[in-house]
Amino acid sequence: MNDFGFEEVRAVDVVVIGAGQAGLSAAFHLRRAGLEPDRDFVVLDHAPEPGGAWQFRWPSLTYGKVHGMHALPGMELTGADPARPSSEVIGAYFDTYERTFGLRVHRPVDVTAVREGEGGRLRVETSEGVYATRTLINATGTWDRPFWPRYPGQETFRGRQLHTAGYPGPEAFAGKRVLVVGGGASGTQHLMEIAEVAAGTTWVTRREPVFREGEFGEAEGRAAVALVEDRVRRGLPPQSVVSVTGLPLNDAIRAAQARGILDRLPMFDRITPTGVAWDDGRSVDVDVILWATGFRAAIDHLAPLRLREPGGGIQVEGTRAVRDERVHLVGYGPSASTIGANRAGRTAVSDIRRLLRGDRVAVPTA
Repeated sequence: MNDFGFEEVRAVDVVVIGAGQAGLSAAFHLRRAGLEPDRDFVVLDHAPEPGGAWQFRWPSLTYGKVHGMHALPGMELTGADPARPSSEVIGAYFDTYERTFGLRVHRPVDVTAVREGEGGRLRVETSEGVYATRTLINATGTWDRPFWPRYPGQETFRGRQLHTAGYPGPEAFAGKRVLVVGGGASGTQHLMEIAEVAAGTTWVTRREPVFREGEFGEAEGRAAVALVEDRVRRGLPPQSVVSVTGLPLNDAIRAAQARGILDRLPMFDRITPTGVAWDDGRSVDVDVILWATGFRAAIDHLAPLRLREPGGGIQVEGTRAVRDERVHLVGYGPSASTIGANRAGRTAVSDIRRLLRGDRVAVPTA
C-alpha cells in the first residue's frame, strides 16, 4: 500500500520465479532477447543467497561427487576444486553469473500466490509487493517440497527422523544405528558416507535398486527424458530422470556392495518406538531414520490458476502449461536436469517472445 492506502502494483512483461539453473537460464535468454531487468522482467528468488538449491546441500557433497553440472548459457564453470563443497562452488558460480549478466535477482522474496489479474494479466503476490505480468516463467524446482512418506506408528518413534533436505553430513551419525530409506542417488550417497562412522546401517527401498553398467550416452539420455516427458504430457506428476535411468555402477558403489553396505531390504510395514518392523516378524532397532525419499514440484503458489489435471500434475507441451499459455514451467519434469533446465529456459523465452510480439494473451475461459 502507498501513503494514500492504494495497493501498488508493478507491471512487467515477464516474472521469473526462482533463480536456480532454470531460472537463470531463462533470465539470460530474456536479457539476450532485449528485455531489461526491472523494467521488462523481474527475477524473484526466495533463497537468501545465489546458488539455487545447491546452497542448501550438505558439506560432504563435494563438487567432485556431483553427477554432472552443465554450465549456464554464456559462461563456463572452470577451475573448480573437486574437493570443495558443491554448495560453495556452484553458489560462487551463480553469484558471478548474476553479476556478469546484470540479472538483478530480487531476494529473499517469497511468492505466495499467482492468480488471474486484470486486463488479461497474471497477478503475482509476493513478500515485496504485487506484480501484474503478461507472462510467467516458473522455475521453483523441488527442494522446498521434501516428500515424507507416512507409515503406521511413525509418531511413536523415539529416535530422530530427518529428510535429505536437512542432511547435515555423516559426522552427525557417529556411533548411531541408522536406517536409510530410499533407493536414489542421495540415498546411496548418504548410506555409504554414514556407514564409515555409524554403529550400523540398514537400507530399505520400495523397489529393487537398478545399477547401470557402462556409459550413459546421448541416446540413453534421450530415451530416459522421453519417459519423464510422457508423464508430463499426460498431466501426471513428474518423476525424476534418475528414476528411469538407474544408478551408475562406479568403483565406490562396487566397494560398498562388496562390504555389504548396499544389501537392501524391502520396505517395512510399520514404525515402532525403537525402529521398524515387517509383517513377517522381522524387526530392526535404530536410533535414526533418514528419509532419502525425494521431492515434489514446488508449485503450490500456482494453485489459484487451476492448472493441475485430474492425474495430479500440470500438463505441459514443451514448457508451456496447456491450460494457460502465459505460464511456462522450466526445471519441471523432463527439464529437471541441469542441461534440461538450460534448454527449457531458452524454449520458454522463445515462446514468450512470440506471445509478446503478437500482443495477445489467451485468458482461460474456465
